[in-house]
Parts: sequence; C-alpha cells; structure tokens
Amino acid sequence: MGWVRGRPSARVPKKPFLHHVTKGQPIPTRPIKLRVPTRAPRTLTAAEVVAVLAAPGRARDRFLLALLAETGMRVGQALGLRHADFVSRNKLVRIVPRADNVNGARAKLRSPATIPVTAGLVRCYSDYMHAEYGDVDSDYVFVNLWAGRVGAPMTYAAVHEMVSRVRARTGIDFTLHMLRHTHATELIRSGVAIEVVARLLTHSSSTTTSQIYVHLDVDDVRAALQRAGVWDETVVTS
Repeated sequence: MGWVRGRPSARVPKKPFLHHVTKGQPIPTRPIKLRVPTRAPRTLTAAEVVAVLAAPGRARDRFLLALLAETGMRVGQALGLRHADFVSRNKLVRIVPRADNVNGARAKLRSPATIPVTAGLVRCYSDYMHAEYGDVDSDYVFVNLWAGRVGAPMTYAAVHEMVSRVRARTGIDFTLHMLRHTHATELIRSGVAIEVVARLLTHSSSTTTSQIYVHLDVDDVRAALQRAGVWDETVVTS
C-alpha cells in the first residue's frame, strides 16, 4: 500500500505548535535588547585646558575654571561651596550636599566628601578673595559681583554665560563637564588607581568610574603594562 496524499481541507485552520498547552492564548516574550556602544567622554588637550584657564579676565571666573579643571568637581558642587568648605591651610575642599542652596545648586552625592587641592589653587582662591570679593557679605564662594544682586550666589545661567564668553575668546568648543572628563582621564593615564579616581570624582562606586572611563586606547594600555613592570620598556631590535 502506498502513501495517499490528501489535500488539507480549507475549513480546518492550522493550529500553532503547543496549541493544546497555551490554549490559544498569546505567549508573553521578552523584547530583545541590543547593546548600544558607549560613547567615549569628550576631553580637552593640555594646550586647550591652558587656553581655557587663561581666557577669563576676572579672578572669580579663573578660580572657578581652575577649581573644576583641577578637582573634576561638578559645577553644581562648586556653586554650592561655602567659605568654610575651602580650607586653605590644609589645602582641601569639602563638598557638602545641601538642600537649602538658594541658587538651586546640586551636589549629587549623599554624604560629604573631602578632596585635596594644590597650593596653586589656594593662591587662585586668595587672589579672588582679595582682588574682587572684598567686603561682600556672603557665605557662598561664588557670588554675583558685576551683574544681578551683588553678593547673591552665582546661578547655573550666570556660569553658562561666562563659558560662552570663554568659548568666543578662545575658539574652543568646550563644556564644563569636559573639564571633569579630562581630569579623570589624565589621572587614569598617569597610573592613579581607579578607586582613588572614583573618590576624587565623588562617585559612589569605582564600578561607575570604570564604566565611564573605559575609552583609553591601546597606547594607554601599553603604558600601564610598562608602569606595572609587566613589559620591559626597552625596544627589542633585530
């Protein structure tokens, strides 16, 4: 007996596989998530940083840019600084989260952090205090001195206007956050441990720091291997 080929009836709909298990109900599925490549943070060259820091004609603005470039501090953390936070004699600055900043400055951290500063930055602070701040009665470090209500803490808008002036003067298209990225990148390239960099940036975890600054290129990796003594720096020639 041979196989008999029959034509399926048009009246009988085809049922999906495992129809008897799902009872015709739709099966929930998880959407497929595609990994999006992370974009490397934009940074400035050493020459660009020097040009940016030299551009402002006012001591206040020079100190603000120098503070951000040297410490990697967020602009909101800088705008919330009080004079008691900048301890010149010990060369350190405290970043304190406060909910009562009248300029809306946000520190973006849960507990206070203390980071070291250089003697050069302390001199910038002193120059600003003596040359421009004078007898202004305010607890805030960065205040209005030429526009708005004198002595009121600087706002984000005022800082952005200052950055626009520096951009126009230098021709460098930069943001304040690029100063933070540049500082962190240079620390890592210099061999500073990621845990130390995380503390300086006030990250809650060094994992966050690692995820952001994974953009170091092959030359950076080679230099790290040489610093660790894994590779001999001498060039082998045939």
